[in-house]
Amino acid sequence: MAIQIRNKRRAEFSTASMSDLVFLLLIFFMLTSTLVAPNAIKLLLPQSNSKTMAKQTVTVYIDDNYRYYVEEQRVSELQLQNIIDQVLVGQIDGSVVLRADKSVPVQYVVNVIDAVNTINNKYNTKHKVILATKPKK
Repeated sequence: MAIQIRNKRRAEFSTASMSDLVFLLLIFFMLTSTLVAPNAIKLLLPQSNSKTMAKQTVTVYIDDNYRYYVEEQRVSELQLQNIIDQVLVGQIDGSVVLRADKSVPVQYVVNVIDAVNTINNKYNTKHKVILATKPKK
């Protein structure tokens, strides 16, 4: 004789209450997200024609009076690309270390990056620009 179980266990549960809870959470987050005002700061970013772009080859300095120096030679913004090009001539990969004063606007840094990127596009080279920083104390 076999013993039969009258109450069979079923692994079922109602999802109606779960869907109600998800629906209420969705409404809650939709309402609260419209009440939060984003704290965005509008910036005028510098313009650049460059795209994503290590051994040290040349150092470019930008002082607090926004003057460019390649090594210790003072150059104008118009001469910058030609002087860097003369130093990097014949090298496939190298690094341009950029040492800029912390008060220098970003556009001056971007001008150096654009000059190096133009040289890279012209000669199909892979020179990099490294921004030198001062360690925190």
